[in-house]
Order: sequence, then C-alpha cells, then structure tokens
Amino acid sequence: MVVNGQPCALPASTSTHATLLHVLRNDLSLNGPKYGCGLGQCGACTVLVDGIAARACVIPAQGVAGREVTTLEGLPGRCSRTEGLHPVQQAFVDEQAAQCGYCLNGMVMMAVALLERDPDPDEAAVRRELSGNLCRCGTHVEIIRAVLRAAELMREARA
Repeated sequence: MVVNGQPCALPASTSTHATLLHVLRNDLSLNGPKYGCGLGQCGACTVLVDGIAARACVIPAQGVAGREVTTLEGLPGRCSRTEGLHPVQQAFVDEQAAQCGYCLNGMVMMAVALLERDPDPDEAAVRRELSGNLCRCGTHVEIIRAVLRAAELMREARA
C-alpha cells in the first residue's frame, strides 16, 4: 500500500484480523484517524482509499494492499497548488469549526472527498455528505460553513 504518498509494507507481525486503523495508528504512528465506535458508524476513523472516503476501523489492513491511503496527515500533499494546510484544513481553522476535535478527522476527510467529486456543493449536499459523521459538541453550523469556505478557497486556487 501507499500511505500519504509513501510506499509502505504491512509489518510482518500484522495479524490477518488487523484493521487499517490499527496499522495506521499503532504501526505507522499516524494519529489523524481516531478510534470511535469500531463499527464504521461514527466517521472518526475516516481516511481516503484511492480518493474515496472509507472507514478505516472496518477495513482489513490486508484489503488495501496495492492501494493509495491518505490520512489527515497526508492532505497537504493532495493539493499541490497550496503550501501548508490543505484548503479544507485551512477553512476549518478560519471558521473555528472545532470544539473537542474528536470528529474533525472524519469531517475533514469527508469534506475533501466531497470537494474532489463536487467542487461547488450547496449546503444541502454538504449536509448529506457529513450526515454519517457524528459530532457530539454541536459545531455542525461551523463545520458546514467551513466546508463551503473550503470550496471557495479551492475555486480561488484553481482560478
């Protein structure tokens, strides 16, 4: 597999039952994806697999052999026209779309996947995309505003 642009072999000690989340966090020390529910329902563990949002807690690590995995840490490299933070990350900062921050990995990764498919979503599309990600702190309004701001930043970068 390729993780954040770097070829990566699964450690020899990786169990056949190990999840992608386990390998990312425990073997590769990537802390963007979070363990939330362990059932693929909360979204805290979301990563991109070949550019598609996926729940790392329910994907067998061996199931991503030969595929490209992007975590929160690898996002700046996906947007080669910007330096520093990915536009989605920057928009989340700009709009102060964090409180406890536990859901942010999933929200950001889902937003990136959405904006790569649809660079100009409306609020309803953003709400639909993020509906499967749980936030217990109540920053939904700021998160939606951040995704719409990210779309704007990405359009400006393309212009």
